[in-house]
Amino acid sequence: MLDQGAAPPATEPSARMAAGASALSALGRRKPVEDLVAEGGQGEGGSLRRSLSMWQLTMISIGATLGTGIFVVLGEAVPEAGPAVTLAFVFAGLTALFSALSYAELAGTIPVAGSSYSYAYATMGELVAWVCGWCLLLEYGVSVAAVAVGWGDYLNELLSGTIGVTLPEALTAPPGDGGVFNLPALIVVMLAMVFLLGGAKESARANTIMVIVKIAALALFCAVGFTGFSSGNYSDFMPLGVSSVGAAGAILFFSYIGFDAASTAGEEAKNPKRDLPRAIMLSLVVVTALYVLVAAVAVGAWDWKKFAGSEASLSAIMNDVTGQSFWGTLLAAGAVISIASVVLTVLYGQTRILFAMSRDGLVPKVFAKVDPKTGAPRANTVIVSLFCGLLAAAVPLGELVNATSIGTLFAFALVNVAVVVLRLTRPELERSFKVPFGPLFPILGFLFCGYSMYSLDMITWVVFGLWMAVGLVFYFLYGMRRSRLATAEK
Repeated sequence: MLDQGAAPPATEPSARMAAGASALSALGRRKPVEDLVAEGGQGEGGSLRRSLSMWQLTMISIGATLGTGIFVVLGEAVPEAGPAVTLAFVFAGLTALFSALSYAELAGTIPVAGSSYSYAYATMGELVAWVCGWCLLLEYGVSVAAVAVGWGDYLNELLSGTIGVTLPEALTAPPGDGGVFNLPALIVVMLAMVFLLGGAKESARANTIMVIVKIAALALFCAVGFTGFSSGNYSDFMPLGVSSVGAAGAILFFSYIGFDAASTAGEEAKNPKRDLPRAIMLSLVVVTALYVLVAAVAVGAWDWKKFAGSEASLSAIMNDVTGQSFWGTLLAAGAVISIASVVLTVLYGQTRILFAMSRDGLVPKVFAKVDPKTGAPRANTVIVSLFCGLLAAAVPLGELVNATSIGTLFAFALVNVAVVVLRLTRPELERSFKVPFGPLFPILGFLFCGYSMYSLDMITWVVFGLWMAVGLVFYFLYGMRRSRLATAEK
């Protein structure tokens, strides 16, 4: 007989409903901002070190952004838009600007290594945070591979102009692009890994030198390229129609991937609340100005139809304008160094995002282990470097660029939403920087990202869908149960 004071046992349907409600609650659990900030730098067996100044943070963002987009991807974007590629750069830059404002506000409010993954965790819950983190793996990890692929083209230009030999196509292109294995792509990723294993401060110093070299190389191109400038190349400014600007802008958005790299250094910055917003905005201004200037000179010096199939177009333009191979070789040397800095800084960002996800229990603990001597996550760095290096050696550039762009745009869209949500839910938080005009700019950032995603090819959406499906399977089988928030509830 039942005790009259006791509650009746739950029926099977009500038990299932309770379990379902519990699962939904788990998906939406949020990590308090205070906890995110308090855990800053803490890892397994050691801690990250606060050693980066605002100058170094700015160089990290410029280093991660300025490189393949202008040295390599320009050859893919010009055939899409013709001379209007300059407008496409402006469109892509405007899309990045709105998102950069949102990143700056959140980086100054939640200065942690997880970047937009952590921002989503604090505002929209664990499932959305996981989706954002999974997109960041696509943004950072795959873009390292894409950048490394382009490095080999300029290495061959350099070798040809200096010692008169080039590496065979079988060793400089992946399967599907006429080769067997892209050896230079693997080599540049391994070199970046060696720098990163030495620690954040040492890597930042090397990156600063490389950034200065790449800016000097682009300035040299503009000076030489302008001597061959022909206004006739702009006579038919938009030969492929207005829609081509949006299509090219979606491709060129890849060129802006990396301005958020400073936000991944939130736990290694000396004064993150002050310096992170400044570094993000300053880097975007510098990069956009250089992109538009270089693109304008390039199209003015070369008929836009010549760009098709040219992944080292800037060197070719300098050779054509001067009639000498010396200048193209010199630019190729600058490109080899500058693209290497992109690999270094983007790889750095990837390891720090995985560090934050591992600390939260969503990926294995090995990614949060920190070497007490160097303050670097050694195992994390080696695993990520090997994965990215092998990916770069085996997958064609075009597929990598498009897949990276859609993952980045999705993550950026979530960051814009996170700004609005955090203002509504935690208005009292101290913000060292605020996006102007209330929610208008974050909403515009979200819409610009959505339009750019819409402009991408269907195959890119299919690849993105498959990537997200794999990520959700991993989350439900591993991350949801091993999350630190989940274990704290037991």
